[in-house]
Amino acid sequence: MTDDDKADVLATLADRLGEHQVFGEPVQQGSTTLVPVANVRLGGGRGRGDVGRGVGVVARPAGAFSVSADGTVAWHPAVNVNRIVWGGQLALAAVLITVAIAFRRTRRAPR
Repeated sequence: MTDDDKADVLATLADRLGEHQVFGEPVQQGSTTLVPVANVRLGGGRGRGDVGRGVGVVARPAGAFSVSADGTVAWHPAVNVNRIVWGGQLALAAVLITVAIAFRRTRRAPR
């Protein structure tokens, strides 16, 4: 890959990963305008020789700004129910493991 090719790739990435990737197109809902927002992460890699190179992009909804007719701006975060459920399952698993360990220790204790 020549230096010109690298510059073209970087220019294309800069164009495609601008503010349009984070802020969506405004949506008019009655007298309120909604602007969707996302968290965008970019990762890349590189290799030597004939192997390597890679780029990955992850985008997740973050929420939306709402702008009312009187100019009031409010932030409405996106709630990821899957992440909440997963966190609850992890907490329950930790409690169950702790109880099981405590129960085994009390059963094995000499009398």
